[in-house]
Amino acid sequence: QVQLVESGGGSVQAGGSLTLSCASSRYNYSDYSMGWFRQAPGKEREGVAAIDSRGISRYALSAWGRFTISLDNAKKTLNLQMNSLKPEDTGQYYCASGAGVGWVLGAFGLKPTAYTFWGQGTQVTVSS
Repeated sequence: QVQLVESGGGSVQAGGSLTLSCASSRYNYSDYSMGWFRQAPGKEREGVAAIDSRGISRYALSAWGRFTISLDNAKKTLNLQMNSLKPEDTGQYYCASGAGVGWVLGAFGLKPTAYTFWGQGTQVTVSS
């Protein structure tokens, strides 16, 4: 069973920055993909960014140019650097992992249903 633990959430003003991290344990796969998702109250969970163990990444349009996803393969740690935060970025942020590589750029790369393991989430609140 893969365990994912997010950290780094908090409250910031619009225009500020936060870095989220996701530590994974018991992950013995050599090829895998990971993603960041967020969910605002009353809304569906949506994909923010994804990356695979070969370094292929993609971003949701809302994150493009402001967020950077990175993966430390040796430490099995996923990060999300978020800059120029907006109030609409507010939500619970989750990291997730899925098996294999080569699909984050495809139709399912930012779909929650494509990922198998999930963390408990960390809250990000951006005030105007």
